[in-house]
Amino acid sequence: MKLENKTSVITGGARGIGLAIAKRYLAEGANVVVADIDPAAIDEAVEVLTAKAGGESARVMGVRLDVSDRASVDAMIDSVSDHFGGIDILVNNAAVFDMAPVLEVTEASYDKQFGVNVKGLFFTLQAVAQSMVDRGKGGAIINMASQAGRRGEELVSMYCATKAAVISLTQSCALGLIEHGIRVNGIAPGVVDTPMWAEVDALFARYENRPLGEKKRLVGEAVPFGRMGRPDDYGGAAVFLASEDSEYVVAQTLNVDGGNWMS
Repeated sequence: MKLENKTSVITGGARGIGLAIAKRYLAEGANVVVADIDPAAIDEAVEVLTAKAGGESARVMGVRLDVSDRASVDAMIDSVSDHFGGIDILVNNAAVFDMAPVLEVTEASYDKQFGVNVKGLFFTLQAVAQSMVDRGKGGAIINMASQAGRRGEELVSMYCATKAAVISLTQSCALGLIEHGIRVNGIAPGVVDTPMWAEVDALFARYENRPLGEKKRLVGEAVPFGRMGRPDDYGGAAVFLASEDSEYVVAQTLNVDGGNWMS
């Protein structure tokens, strides 16, 4: 029970990696707030988590959140503070993905990816960090980056750039907040088998003239571990970075990718 009596907020927490982390946090004793833009997915996730908690619904909360809207972020913090008394852990997991050749990237795609993955992440972090400072109990913030932030990719230029920004912001924000007892770190997943990969695979099929499913198969085979990641593979790292086990870990982005990237 490494997170007993801690309250965690997980953005984009209704599915995929976010939901897997929520399940693990619940098992470690934390209160869990699923913050997501999709109300139907929130309800479904809350139902799953409540069942996992043995019907103890008091430890699970769902909040609709649009990280690109500061008013929505502030409303989420107020709701969680009223319900649980404050936020101890933030997992900045909400993100969007798009891809196109460099000469075909649109302003709309650029604005959406940077609006959610960078602006939304930073101002959610800022607002939650301020609430942690006001509360005076410190906290832990975990930013979900990506192996895409460690390198460029010709078809994924904007997404790579947003995740490189997440890694950089993790470092800068950690240095700016550690004096308040707030530890900021990140996790960089590799290729992860989530429902979103059906969309990613379809885009690769379009731009690389491949049959559907081939790109997913190839990237999975290329992972040294021997397979793509699964959402459950990220719970352990997320617990570690949120718990006292990582008390002296600051400004780091941990690669959890089956050996895909070494740094």
